[in-house]
Amino acid sequence: MRNFLYVAMVLLLFTSCDDEKSTKRILPQSSGTLNNISVVVDNELWDGAVGEAIRNVLAAPIYGLPQDEPIFTMAQIPPQVFSDFVTKNRTIFKVELGESEAGVKLTSDVYASPQKVVLVTGKTKQEIIQQITENAKKIVSAFKNEELKEKQRRINLSLHKNNSIEDNLGLTINFPTAYRIAKEENNVYWIRKDITTGTTNLMLYSIPYETINKEENLVNQIIKVRDSINKDFIPGPTEDAYMITEEAYAPFLSEIIVDNKPTTETKGIWDMKNAFMSGPFVNYMIEDEANQRYVVVEGFAFAPSVAKRDYMFELEAIVKSIKIK
Repeated sequence: MRNFLYVAMVLLLFTSCDDEKSTKRILPQSSGTLNNISVVVDNELWDGAVGEAIRNVLAAPIYGLPQDEPIFTMAQIPPQVFSDFVTKNRTIFKVELGESEAGVKLTSDVYASPQKVVLVTGKTKQEIIQQITENAKKIVSAFKNEELKEKQRRINLSLHKNNSIEDNLGLTINFPTAYRIAKEENNVYWIRKDITTGTTNLMLYSIPYETINKEENLVNQIIKVRDSINKDFIPGPTEDAYMITEEAYAPFLSEIIVDNKPTTETKGIWDMKNAFMSGPFVNYMIEDEANQRYVVVEGFAFAPSVAKRDYMFELEAIVKSIKIK
């Protein structure tokens, strides 16, 4: 009798597992260009104040670029044609005006996988606008994180192999084989990739903990460090040319987390002294308290006369892959 009960319990367990598997949806693969969002909203709303609120949030200019470029590129889709392959986009922003209570709902893998869908509901246009405005930071962050994950997934398909970074700096960082280590000296790395109109670049090194005094002007200290390293490390087109931080453009600081560590993110414009070259940079100073140092990772681009958003986005994705021992 006891054996019979045991066999019955085992059969019941396997049957329930099979039922659970059979009820789990198999979603198609999502698609879409990075940083492009499908905005599902009525034409009337898109052309009015609701559409303006959406554009103010999703197409706000990115700080730290020489020219205005939007955070995301948007494609508006009327609800009546939102079906089939259109629903497979990786990032979807949907507005529903009607009976539902005002709110913002963030969901994943609704029509495809991976996918992030943001649904904004409200009974009036004003409620919709209010929800978009009040939740702007949360909405942008949800889409940005989804796109960073996708970019890192693509980078991981073809990783550059270099053990000296891990051996010398005690960290790993994932960058694709399209990049090369242009210079390696005294545990300072200059990593670069040639693009059609110029280059994208990474600087990677560490500085002692006592180099930075948080009681003093942090911006000035970060600029001093980056200018001293880049002046010696990044050659200009002539012997008297060297990289500096553009003085006319105030750098923007924010506190973020990288590899679960407090990090100061600095965005600004670099300039080449005594040469006509400039571009955007983003500097990350990661507080590595366990090793009594700051790990500094900086991405910068030289791409005259073209949009730079996607170049800087790739550099950000590479930087945020860092893992410190």
